[in-house]
Amino acid sequence: MDRLTAETKIAELTKRIERHNRLYYEEDRPEISDQEYDQLVRDLQELEAKFPDLAKEDSPTRRVGGQPLPFFEKVVHKTPMLSLGNAFSEEDLRDFDRRVRQAVGNQTVRYVGELKIDGLAVSLRYDNGVFVQGATRGDGTTGEDITQNLRTIRSIPLRLTRPVSLEVRGEAYMSKGAFERLNKEREEKGEALFANPRNSAAGSLRQLDPKIAASRQLDTFIYGIGELQGETVESHSEGLALLEELGFAVNPERRVFDNIDDVIAFIASWTEKRPSLPYEIDGMVIKVDSYAQQEELGFTAKSPRWAIAYKFPAEEAVTVLEGIEVSVGRTGAVTPTALLKPVSLAGTTVKRASLHNEDIIREKGLLIGDHVVVKKAGDIIPEIIAVLPERRTGDETPFSMPTHCPECGSELVRLEDEVALRCINPMCPALIREGMIHFVSRTAMNIDGLGEKVVAQLFNDGIIHSVADLYYLHQQRDVLLGMERMGEKSVDNLLAAIEASKQNSLERVLFGLGIRLVGAKAARVIAEHFGTMDAIMQASEEEFTQIDEIGPKMAASLVNYFAQPQAKAVIERLKAAGVNMEYKGLRVEAGEDLPFAGKTIVLTGTLSQMSRQEAEEAIARLGGKVTGSVSKKTDLVIAGEKAGSKLEKAEKLGVAVMDEAGFLQVLEGNG
Repeated sequence: MDRLTAETKIAELTKRIERHNRLYYEEDRPEISDQEYDQLVRDLQELEAKFPDLAKEDSPTRRVGGQPLPFFEKVVHKTPMLSLGNAFSEEDLRDFDRRVRQAVGNQTVRYVGELKIDGLAVSLRYDNGVFVQGATRGDGTTGEDITQNLRTIRSIPLRLTRPVSLEVRGEAYMSKGAFERLNKEREEKGEALFANPRNSAAGSLRQLDPKIAASRQLDTFIYGIGELQGETVESHSEGLALLEELGFAVNPERRVFDNIDDVIAFIASWTEKRPSLPYEIDGMVIKVDSYAQQEELGFTAKSPRWAIAYKFPAEEAVTVLEGIEVSVGRTGAVTPTALLKPVSLAGTTVKRASLHNEDIIREKGLLIGDHVVVKKAGDIIPEIIAVLPERRTGDETPFSMPTHCPECGSELVRLEDEVALRCINPMCPALIREGMIHFVSRTAMNIDGLGEKVVAQLFNDGIIHSVADLYYLHQQRDVLLGMERMGEKSVDNLLAAIEASKQNSLERVLFGLGIRLVGAKAARVIAEHFGTMDAIMQASEEEFTQIDEIGPKMAASLVNYFAQPQAKAVIERLKAAGVNMEYKGLRVEAGEDLPFAGKTIVLTGTLSQMSRQEAEEAIARLGGKVTGSVSKKTDLVIAGEKAGSKLEKAEKLGVAVMDEAGFLQVLEGNG
């Protein structure tokens, strides 16, 4: 076959394969069998092998999986992927509706109801209609680049029907049928079975070898637009229709409603019909349809005010409490865990349930040997909700919390105003080990390959004694190679991931240190305020409490932590290893003469010269803080085209307003 004929044949095969993908995943009316489809892909692969220069980046053959990756690169989402607030009852839904209607005044409100797919949230980016990047949600701000794995999913179009540039959000999932087939194959091979479809999907997409993801028969539903260029839509329902036109798989079980009563009826119908679906859902998502109203409603720190996730009532089961074990966490808190006779619950086998603290055991009147009622809170976390004393035989026994730490033997204490018992020995192996596990976790330093078992093995074998030792493991490569399941490739990948984590911004290091009372958000606020680790370490309680989000207890905890010689030594070793100790985000230094310094600014309407994200970054560079709603505390509103209600409110309140031309002038003058 000559080159010209091959080029024509490749184009024809590509077109046929893409057509059958659309018929199968979007229209649910396949015209050929899986075997016939696979033969078309094989024919295309053979031609591309003979004429490699004719193989395109968006060829359907790219779905079979490329070379394994050493680790996942980080991806910063241009628009954060926020989580949704939860509703568990009709009353919660009516409260949501009441808040929405109060915020938008006399406007008509319409809602879109959609199934909440139980999978892994993903972001897909397209440039001129071509799929260029896919990422996990991660912590909502930063995810992981899993483009190669997402390319293997046939319901994700590699090229859209129009050359549109956009970013979309969706859910990657594994169908019930695919999950059953996978577990059957694993059972035949003598491998451990997966617990549920959601875990299977998430685990598949986080495999460094994309061929594994390709073998797992994953699927997607796209449910929203994060960013859109060159097209205009005014509502969420219009956006979903556009996504279908572009070739995405959008869940067909969605409806638009004029009132909350119809939403509640819709949810009730799916509560009953849920088992009939070929995939798992764990609730319903309700969104305000109008994009203008969504913008007006804005966001809280964690979630949009214009959407809510209704969680289905938890499934319950009765089982036996066979025992209670205690464990020591990174803060020294001693937590009891119920050991249950295995029971099937909401699609998984439950063997354990957290009891939180000794008071919970006492309040519930738990005895070892009791029959108990177990449910999953939000369909996720198992908990004991009731004891069945009528089933007691007299053989049940009471449980008492230990008086000494089960790991180091130190006497446990109960701090003032606290329920939990704690081990306060700073050299307790459990505190050090759990602290290390926290340090490498996704929300902290996010080091791939350092899971709980690997960290525990490194610590138990005496290879590491503090988090700083992780950055010197390259000096012990031979020791690592001698560990169980650590071949050359695994060791090289692990060392590369540790090296990459040195570039993390300061807030991740600060959160990773596990300072009591300092969560991820507080760590970011502190890092942004002080800029460097040295400045944080030298700060007084008074300086910490000058930050709005930092109270006296957290301030005292920070000062006490940095006063410890062990803490100072660990930080010095981290510095010596090359770990970044500076805040990498946008920050305004005190005294800088910037046009927006200290101002609270609201963006509204459409800007013609830049995206909203670019505008927000520009405002931050010039010292301003962008918020989502107009109030008396707002200093300035920047209004683009079709500004709407926020502009009206600004004018009523007497807030200064700047148009896009004026905004651009400020930017040019401070270029």
